[in-house]
Amino acid sequence: AAAEAEVRLLLQEARESIEAARSYRRELQQRLRGLHQAREQIKESATLTRDVLEQHFSDLKGTLKKLLDERLMSLLQEVDVIEQESIKPLDECQKLIEHGVSTADDLLREGESAVDGDVGTQNEKLCNFTKKALHIQLDSLPEVPSLVDVPCLSAQLDDCLLNLLKNQIFRHGTVASRPPVQLEEFVEKPGGILVRWCKVDDDFIPQDYRLQYRKSTAGHFEDVYVGSETEFIVLHIDPNVDYQFRVCARGDGRQEWSPWSVPQIGRTTLVPHEWTAGLEGYSLSSRRNIALRNDSQSCGVLYSKAPTYFCGQTLTFRQVIFGIETVGQPDRRDSLGVCVEQRNGYDSLQRDKAVCISTNGAVFVNGKEMTNQLPAVTSGSTVTFDMEVVQLGLCSNEGGNFKLRVTISSNNREVVFDWVLDQCCGSLYFGCSFSYPGWKVLVF
Repeated sequence: AAAEAEVRLLLQEARESIEAARSYRRELQQRLRGLHQAREQIKESATLTRDVLEQHFSDLKGTLKKLLDERLMSLLQEVDVIEQESIKPLDECQKLIEHGVSTADDLLREGESAVDGDVGTQNEKLCNFTKKALHIQLDSLPEVPSLVDVPCLSAQLDDCLLNLLKNQIFRHGTVASRPPVQLEEFVEKPGGILVRWCKVDDDFIPQDYRLQYRKSTAGHFEDVYVGSETEFIVLHIDPNVDYQFRVCARGDGRQEWSPWSVPQIGRTTLVPHEWTAGLEGYSLSSRRNIALRNDSQSCGVLYSKAPTYFCGQTLTFRQVIFGIETVGQPDRRDSLGVCVEQRNGYDSLQRDKAVCISTNGAVFVNGKEMTNQLPAVTSGSTVTFDMEVVQLGLCSNEGGNFKLRVTISSNNREVVFDWVLDQCCGSLYFGCSFSYPGWKVLVF
C-alpha cells in the first residue's frame, strides 16, 4: 500500500510537472510571437520610413530644380530686356551716323567733280555744291554716349544662399523611434467606434491631433478627424469588420505632423441605429440614420427599425445621440426619446412606457411632465440619453418591477430620474415626432 501511494504521488508530481512544462512552453511560444511582432513592426516601420524619406527628398529635388529653373529663366529674361532697351538707342545712333557717312561720301564726290570739272560748267557746279554743303550743316555731329554712360551687365550672385540652403537642408527632417501620442481605447458604438488616444511624451505640447483609419483590406489610410480633442466617434463602421486606426499630433506653433502611432485594430459588433422607412411625413437618408420631417400633412411617431438601444453586460449604456441639424417650428407635442414598444396611432412619445424630451425642454416620463426642465432644443443641439439598469424584486416571464435610472442631457444640463417598468426590457426602441416640417435628426 505504501508503495502504491508513493507511485501515485510520483505520478501526480509528474503530471503537475508535465502541465507546468506545457504552460511554460505556451508562455515561451507566446513571447516568441511577441518578439516576432516586435521585429516585424520595426522592419515594416523602417521600410515605410525609408520610402517616405526617399519620396520626400525626391519631391524636394524636383521642386528645387523647378524653382531654380524658373529663377534662372526670370534672370535671363531680365538680361534680355536690359540688353534690348540699352542697344536700341545705340542702333538708332548708328543708323544716323551711317546715313551721315553716306551723305558725306555723296557730297565729296560732288565736290571733287565740281572742282575738277570743265571751266564752262565749273562755276554753276561749284555754286550748287557750296549751297548743298551749307544746307547739310557739316559742323553738326550726332552725340555718341561714352562707355561710362552705357550699361554694363553683370550677374550678382550671393554665395551665402548656398550656405543658407546647406544649413536648412542639414536640419531638415528627423527620424523618431517613438511617436508622442498613442491610441488608448476603442469603445463599441452602434455602427461606430469611439476612439480615444493619449499623449505619451511629457515634453511634447500638442496643438492638434490627426486620426486616420482604413479597413484592414484597404490600401491606404484616410483622415477622419483633425482637431484638439483626444477622442472621436468614427461613424459608418461595418459591424464585425476589422479597422486599423492610427493617430499623430502637431506640436504647438509647428506645421509638421509627428510620427504616426502604432496602428491598432478596432471593431464594433453593434449594428447601426436606423429609422423605420416608409412612414409618410418623414424622409430618410441613404443610411437611414437621418430623418427629415417633410411638408406632408401626415403626422405620427417615427420609430427605430429595431430595438437597438439595449443594456450591455456592464449594465450601463448610452442612448442614441440626436444631433439637431436644422430646426422647424416647435410644437408642444414634439418629442425625442425611447420607449419599450412601438405603438401606432400616437402623434407623440409623451405616453405610457416612454421617456422623452420635448423641443421646449420639458421632460416626460410615462406621459407625465416632470418639474425639472432642460434648455429648449435649438439649431445645433445635442440630446443624450444615459440609462443604468436597477432591478427591483424578481423579474420573470410573469413580469415584475424593473427600474431604469435615466439621465437626459442637453446643452450642458441634465436631469436624472428613475423610470419604473412592469416588465424586463433588454432593449428599447427610440423615436421622434414633429408636427411641422424642417426638423432634421441624426441618430448614432
